[in-house]
Amino acid sequence: MTHDASEHASFPVSPENTPTKRRAVFSASFAGLESHHVQPDAQPTGHTGRRHLEDDSLRLIDDLTNRPMDVLYTDSRLATKPPSAISVWATRVTVFLICIAVGVAGSVFVRQLSTDPRKEVRKQLASQLADQTDKVESLTKEVNSLRSQIESESKTVSNWSLSQTTRDDEMVNGVLPVRGEGITLTIANPMSVKGDGTDEKSGNQIRVVTDSDLQTLVSLLWQAGAEAISINGNRLGVQTSIRTAGSTILIGVTSVQSPYKIEAIGNRNVLAAAVSEQTQKPLYSAFKEAGIYPQVSKSKSLTLEAAVTGEVTYARGDK
Repeated sequence: MTHDASEHASFPVSPENTPTKRRAVFSASFAGLESHHVQPDAQPTGHTGRRHLEDDSLRLIDDLTNRPMDVLYTDSRLATKPPSAISVWATRVTVFLICIAVGVAGSVFVRQLSTDPRKEVRKQLASQLADQTDKVESLTKEVNSLRSQIESESKTVSNWSLSQTTRDDEMVNGVLPVRGEGITLTIANPMSVKGDGTDEKSGNQIRVVTDSDLQTLVSLLWQAGAEAISINGNRLGVQTSIRTAGSTILIGVTSVQSPYKIEAIGNRNVLAAAVSEQTQKPLYSAFKEAGIYPQVSKSKSLTLEAAVTGEVTYARGDK
């Protein structure tokens, strides 16, 4: 389809509508727009006294007659201007820096999320534990040093010469270890007795060594002049008892089992005679009926350790 050169365009652009400005939203010409918003419809004049009826067809005719161009179309009349190279590179650099900042912030955030929050707590507790361990070791060394000093002072004090009266009292009370001649009296339960005191063959209860038997023998030795006595290595002192707890005999708080070994320091001949069969016939007869046979042996040298003594709380010296 050809057109005559003298023929005008179908819709010629009027000079007032020729675009002479750049796009407003992205340029400084935004302030030059006549209107930034759609203007409200103008009210028709000359009809103020008559009732105005809203009609879509009449509104369309009115818009075509009075407002042939939409107000928003004004922005399209602005001409675009190509951005300069400086602005392009400035925009690129700015976007690049923003991307780097966002990437670094994201990396830090991800690292914080992947880090175990209890790690710092464990590290703190481990540091506190190490400090407390160092303090404990330091205090332990100090205690050991003080203990060494106490032992040294105790040895110095033990070397002092005590009065004879004090030494005699302590030996009688069993506080000091002693050595001297004496006897050893060994008494045991019958060979056929089991641990519960019954006969292994018949199962009947039989006679065994009791705490009363040990008390009787110890009393005989004290009466004969024994200066120190021990039973199975347990020294008898002023606070030492011989008693039965269930089926067990206790020397103080230490349990002892058959055979019972009674060691006594004193005149060995006198002590041996005091607990011999010739002197204590009724006692030995009762032992023989139960199958118990005490054995007495003399010794030139016996060593008895000190007795375990409790702390005196209520007793005080009389002034």
